[in-house]
Amino acid sequence: MEQAQESAGTGGQDAPGPRDGTDGANGRDGARGKGGGEGRTGTALELLVHGVGGTTPAEMLDDPRTVRVTGDHIAAVFRRTEDADAESRPKDYRGRPVPEAYVWCNLTSGNGTRALWLLLLPFMVVNLAHWMRPTAQGRTRAVRLYGLLVRLVGLTLTVLLVAAACEVALDLVAWQCAGTRACAERHSWLGFLSPQMSDGGWWSTPGRRLALAAVVPAALTGLLWYLSLRTWRAYESQPPTDRESGPEEDPGRTALGRPGFWYGRRLVARLRAAHTAAALLTVAAAVGAPAARFDRGAGGSAPLDTLGWVLETALAAGAVTVVAVVCRRGRSENRLDRELDEHLVRRLPLAALALLVLAVLYGGWARPEWTSAGRLPGDMTFGGITLVQGLLVIALAVVAHVLHRSLPDARVAMRGLGGPAVAMLACALGGVMSGGVSQRVSDWLDGTGTSIDGPPVLLTWQASVIPPLLVVVLLLCAALARHTWRLARAERDAVEGDLAGEAGDPGRTRRIALTRAMATLTDRAPLLVAITSAATLLLGAGALVGALATDRVPGEAARGTYAVVHGAAQTAQALGSWLIGLGFILFVTWGRRAYKDASARRTIGILWDVGTFWPRAAHPFAPPCYAERAVPDLTWRMATWTRATGGRLVISGHSQGSVLAASAAWQLEPSARKRVALLTYGSPLERLYGRWFPAHFGPAALGSLHEEVDCWRNLYRRTDPIGGPMRLPGDSGPAVDRAPLKDPLTYGRTALHPLPAPILGHSDYQADPAFAEERQRLLARLRPEVPAPRHTDRPAPAAPADDGAGDR
Repeated sequence: MEQAQESAGTGGQDAPGPRDGTDGANGRDGARGKGGGEGRTGTALELLVHGVGGTTPAEMLDDPRTVRVTGDHIAAVFRRTEDADAESRPKDYRGRPVPEAYVWCNLTSGNGTRALWLLLLPFMVVNLAHWMRPTAQGRTRAVRLYGLLVRLVGLTLTVLLVAAACEVALDLVAWQCAGTRACAERHSWLGFLSPQMSDGGWWSTPGRRLALAAVVPAALTGLLWYLSLRTWRAYESQPPTDRESGPEEDPGRTALGRPGFWYGRRLVARLRAAHTAAALLTVAAAVGAPAARFDRGAGGSAPLDTLGWVLETALAAGAVTVVAVVCRRGRSENRLDRELDEHLVRRLPLAALALLVLAVLYGGWARPEWTSAGRLPGDMTFGGITLVQGLLVIALAVVAHVLHRSLPDARVAMRGLGGPAVAMLACALGGVMSGGVSQRVSDWLDGTGTSIDGPPVLLTWQASVIPPLLVVVLLLCAALARHTWRLARAERDAVEGDLAGEAGDPGRTRRIALTRAMATLTDRAPLLVAITSAATLLLGAGALVGALATDRVPGEAARGTYAVVHGAAQTAQALGSWLIGLGFILFVTWGRRAYKDASARRTIGILWDVGTFWPRAAHPFAPPCYAERAVPDLTWRMATWTRATGGRLVISGHSQGSVLAASAAWQLEPSARKRVALLTYGSPLERLYGRWFPAHFGPAALGSLHEEVDCWRNLYRRTDPIGGPMRLPGDSGPAVDRAPLKDPLTYGRTALHPLPAPILGHSDYQADPAFAEERQRLLARLRPEVPAPRHTDRPAPAAPADDGAGDR
């Protein structure tokens, strides 16, 4: 964030760098003095990592004077100005650590171009579905099939977005409005495309109108390609620590510890080429197919008919090639895959671009008898996309069920079906965005609805199912609200029991109880997602059947039936059109505000903080994975510190920062990992990530992390809607989780707190005395050079044989 840079400026210029044997620029070993630099002083370090939404170095370090010791304007490590040369004064830090703050918020909120990421929301959601795969045991082919199906769903979303742009530019504007005198007169800027207003001008033929309009979806494709390439160079091209899985490591516990997990450069480049080619081929088909259909009819030119067949064959061959590229094995994680399929990355998009140029030339060829009427056959295109998406989601659900049954876990969200459900929601988001744009443009071109036919019938049917879906969601929300109210009433006795002996205040008791009850809504999210996605699948299937069976919009299709049915259909159609248009307007308004307003960008950045943690394994146009920069940053910092000083490092992560901290600890060499203590607070590691991403944050993975670091303590509150206990099995649970912190710190007024203490919930964990107590305990356990004994004979939890996860 901009505020991080401003805070850094408070302390003047950047410090020359930490004197711990690092070069201060990227965390690698720098030149050292005699005997290995400043010596292995054993100075303790506390590395603070903030959570979602970001913060300033001054707030993290509780000092307005801060200085950047390593990093850049995007992500950096800060210290208090007085601690900049702490390594040279080890005596001054006996009994207390050197605090450092890693600030990474600019990775997700940044400048105004982040507003463009709103266009990529469906792509981000489908990428999440890839990482929601259940834990597998001995199911190599099923694991790879799961990844393949999600990548294919992602490909259909690209085709859907570009097809929607073609629907707007080619069908609604160039074909229908420019070909209709009344609509063209209403929009004078289309006069040169109208046969009547331009007196048969050169651009007024249908093929040339379509060829000119193809600039819009082609430009959209170019924008997506550029954004993906730019972020690929900034994020995926950041190499992590160069190491191989050692013999003492068990890579089956979690893939996050594998050397190549946070280096998806090759896969993203390959998928970017395939998706760019798919988008260009979609535009080429939209331009060339109407001309080919005319050439096959009566009066068509035989040579042009032949060229049309050749073009369609080439487009089909290109589509098969794109699907084959997407179906290739996904990620290589057991090593740093530095290779790049340069020929494929360059030639596939160029070949698709060449086909687009040929389609434009073919479609723009003179055909004197060709006129435009009605609408382009969009129902077949959008119907085919919808059908394929539904079948892929159903197949994905079957595979996820098979994987979950191989190693069932009662805590996993939706019994392993979280990935298919989220993929379904991604398809629904894509459909809403596509339908919203088409409906709004149609209304803008022809407000009366009399001069042009409007968007495809299927898009109107899909908009009409939005009101029933909202009714389902509202009923579910009402049921959850009723459950929360009952839970809040039951929680009042527990609050009074926890605060026994203090003066009673019924109003304050109710507020605390309600906060606790509302914090449990997070655990109800799987139910909400399951019902919403199932309703979306069923209603979407009904819309597809209705559109194909009647070829009329719902209001007209219901004409002649019962009055209540006809009225409901008309109401759903009108309300759906209004809602989808409202959603589009809000979407554009939010994006415009985010482009101009830094605070709005930070709000969007919170969404990206959660949604873009994972590498782009399913969709190359998704917002970039910030963890591919943040995790290597933290790993380098911890590795160089432990190597230079002999250890004594506590990495302290709040909220999403605890996920980054755990991921970075997994990336350390085993010897360095044993010299690190982990302090998490308000952490979603088990409550959210463990339930929704069980293959990577399941019980075996978290149990192994507890065994491999020197010590791990976790703090949480019952009023926190995000953080929670780690719930490790056996004796590991109490060893990691402290009892729930008291919130508020005091119930009433005391000598220490004369004013009522606030209910903190997810924030300000450092204000609780338990935080300083646990941090001191962790530092006391750590010793220079040699980690403290663990005092446990319990073996690590058995890790599932997650075959195929390292090379998907």
